[in-house]
Amino acid sequence: MFLMLGCALPIYNQYWPLFVLFFYVLSPIPYCIARRLVDDTDAMSNACKELAIFLTTGIVVSAFGLPVVFARAHLIEWGACALVLTGNTVIFATILGFFLVFGSNDDFSWQQW
Repeated sequence: MFLMLGCALPIYNQYWPLFVLFFYVLSPIPYCIARRLVDDTDAMSNACKELAIFLTTGIVVSAFGLPVVFARAHLIEWGACALVLTGNTVIFATILGFFLVFGSNDDFSWQQW
């Protein structure tokens, strides 16, 4: 909702912040791939998971940096940037919560589907 407000409010009326949607889609992919590829008993699995977390962190930092770059380049207003950053916080907290709740290997896991 904050992302759409940052784009569609009449005082902002610029849709450049919608490029952040690519980061929303890309952010869980490295960690999901790493969890599928590694075995918990393997020594290399730790390095693979750490690489996936590093790549995910880069994607998340880029999602927070892109609206700031757009605002500094005067493509969007600073108010729209603040709304997009608030939306980023909500979305990434939701993604993190999903992995914390459904990421364990117990009986109630999304991996069984």
